[in-house]
Amino acid sequence: MADTPLGHRSLTLAAAGALALAVAACTGDRIQTPPFYQDLARVDGQVDAATAAQMISQYRINSGLGPVTPDAQLSAIAASQADAMAAAGTVKASLAPGQQLAARMISIGEPKTAASENVSGGYRTFAEAFSGWRESPKHNEVLLMKDATRLGIATAYAPNAKHKVFWSLVMAAPVPAQ
Repeated sequence: MADTPLGHRSLTLAAAGALALAVAACTGDRIQTPPFYQDLARVDGQVDAATAAQMISQYRINSGLGPVTPDAQLSAIAASQADAMAAAGTVKASLAPGQQLAARMISIGEPKTAASENVSGGYRTFAEAFSGWRESPKHNEVLLMKDATRLGIATAYAPNAKHKVFWSLVMAAPVPAQ
């Protein structure tokens, strides 16, 4: 079948349209990786506490529990834990006396607040960590801590360590009345 002028023009217009779409895709806004999929295996990697609280809250709500909100003081003690593990290159650093959760809760003036913690190493994204925690019965207990209303979360990167990224998630009840 021979090309007719109209058939050739239709093919040319279709090719031009496809080319225009391809160029627009290359020069348009870049698609950003959602915070829960960002690779944290880098020096400037930092977990997004608001995103973590949102995902954990939805999971808790689906399980019949209340939501949690990010707490700066809890994030500070989570960061101290993640940093200690990264400096040592092992999750076992979380067992040191000064790194016990009770000692860190005392350090922020909350010695009587009910709190629990997940520590882990090796997850590169929050999505991986969250999935791993849900699949582990002991870590899942922390996510589903009945009285939790607040969380602190942090990561630390250790390029020479086997696990590279170390995590601390602190879940806590409201601050007790004085």
